[in-house]
Amino acid sequence: MYVGIDLGGTNIAAALVDSDGRIGERTSIRADSSGGAKTIIDGLIEVSEYLLRDTYSTPPAIGIGVPGTVNDEAGEVVFTPNLPLKGVNITRELQERFGCPVRLGNDANCAALGEMIAGGARGAQDIVFITLGTGVGGGLIMGGRLITGLSGGGCEIGHQVILAGGRKCGCGRFGCWESYASATGLVKTAAEYRKTHPYSLLWDNSKGASDRISGKAVFEAYRAGDHAAILAVGQYVEHLSIGLVNLINMLEPELICIGGGVSYAWDCLEEPVQSFIDAERFYRFSPDAPHTRIVRAELGNDAGIIGAALLGCESI
Repeated sequence: MYVGIDLGGTNIAAALVDSDGRIGERTSIRADSSGGAKTIIDGLIEVSEYLLRDTYSTPPAIGIGVPGTVNDEAGEVVFTPNLPLKGVNITRELQERFGCPVRLGNDANCAALGEMIAGGARGAQDIVFITLGTGVGGGLIMGGRLITGLSGGGCEIGHQVILAGGRKCGCGRFGCWESYASATGLVKTAAEYRKTHPYSLLWDNSKGASDRISGKAVFEAYRAGDHAAILAVGQYVEHLSIGLVNLINMLEPELICIGGGVSYAWDCLEEPVQSFIDAERFYRFSPDAPHTRIVRAELGNDAGIIGAALLGCESI
């Protein structure tokens, strides 16, 4: 059994995972950054020791998914916005303690591996995995192998610009896909349409504050036939689909697997997104070729744990 760890800004979740991506025992603790990198590393050791407490053999590997850019070869975190780990080697102590290789991966890349091995993308070799949450993250797998770029920061697909001069993104640029296709972007779009619809359900419980609208509330209003919500979701579909078409035209993957909080409203999105893609995708050179499939992720938060655990497998 491998140990897979999902290191988040709030929690450290971990589990034992077999080579087929099946999860065994799991555990979770609060991510304590009060003591800087040391307390985080202590937490990684704690969850690993708990999972391995009754095991007398050395695990094949321990894998850690990190929300940021990592240098797996050096065992270092290059950059992470919400944890005090920049430039820190977080693998050395775990390697010494457990006597096995310790691998690092970006959390979205780990989730992509998890979905390929045991989730919505299983059986595929060329996939783009997308998380639609507070931001837009992604992972790219071609020929069954992760593509991470020159310095480990590749496939930041949320920062393709889809509208020049558009909304300012958290990265500092304007018009990034993340600013429109994330749950945050959906809420901003809904707040804009709400202004011209005083009787919209989107005003309920929000007291006029856009940050009190949730993505879930937007889709609930959409299902109830609320006009402002219908317009907002329609605009969201267009923004989401533009980015998807860009990825299809550039990479032509076997499938695109969509996860994250927004994916739970896939019943509202699947048909209009597919229609937009069918109309916009560049088919001219190969109209009869197989088309990229769009599927919903299946593993939820387990995807990152499974993918992290199996980073050490030679096949990936």
